[in-house]
Amino acid sequence: MMKNVSESLAGRIGIINLPGLSLREIKGDTFSEHFVPTEEYLAKRKTTVKDADYQEIWSIIHKGSMPGMYAAELDWQLFYAAYTKTYLERDVRELAQVGDELKFIKFMTALAARSAQMLNLSSIANEIGISVPTANRWLSILISSNIVYLLQPYYSNSLKRAVKTPKLYFLDTGLIAYLTKWTTPEVLEAGAMAGAFFETFVVGEVLKSFYNAGILEPPLYYYRDKDGKEIDLLIEQDGKLHPVEIKKTANPSKRQLANFSVLEKNESITIGTGGIICLYEKSLPLDDKNVTIPVSWL
Repeated sequence: MMKNVSESLAGRIGIINLPGLSLREIKGDTFSEHFVPTEEYLAKRKTTVKDADYQEIWSIIHKGSMPGMYAAELDWQLFYAAYTKTYLERDVRELAQVGDELKFIKFMTALAARSAQMLNLSSIANEIGISVPTANRWLSILISSNIVYLLQPYYSNSLKRAVKTPKLYFLDTGLIAYLTKWTTPEVLEAGAMAGAFFETFVVGEVLKSFYNAGILEPPLYYYRDKDGKEIDLLIEQDGKLHPVEIKKTANPSKRQLANFSVLEKNESITIGTGGIICLYEKSLPLDDKNVTIPVSWL
């Protein structure tokens, strides 16, 4: 739509980013603040949250976030097949010249299989048989149409060993499940990609909480260094970095916070409260600054 607007409309238009439904919207939860793991946020969230049990979370992860899936009883397989075909035949053709539809679907599938991983476009381009510039162009289409999100790495002069490659996330886990052929919530939850699906879902929910609060450029990052030490999510707010681990376990432990020590060694970084987003149903302290955060509290 914006491509066809002849005037700039600078100062006369507001942009609202609308991805798929958030867990709050699916559950009819009217809480509207963006997620940040502070004591204040968690205290407010505790009083309003509508809990979702383990099976319901995996059902929603598999079903995805498309509004149509929740407006009526639709066949999951037929819905995503039609969505993918319509997206290809209409939206993509308007945004760019995709000469080979089959290769574009293979490209989307290859990206879906790598959700929650560091982006390596050269490897994907070689796998599909396209050039890296073509892969870059197709990726930009998926980003601009809210199919894919790139989580940028956090690095600074004081973190010289930090990698500078973004991580790739799909914004609809149902679409990933369709493209990578996980046909039920049960096989998905028990499968090899379960951790990647859960991490993708959590990053998407955090991102939606910012978008839905009107924040177009969420201050979200991840950290990984050349030694392989990684922190799944860093949220920057009021001069502090809030570190978060994402684990599909229902039994989180303090050991899973070990990589937070990378930040603690750096005097130029002020570390805020953080924790582990997981499938445990209560928020409990892990140490003096970190807590367990139920996924339904996002």
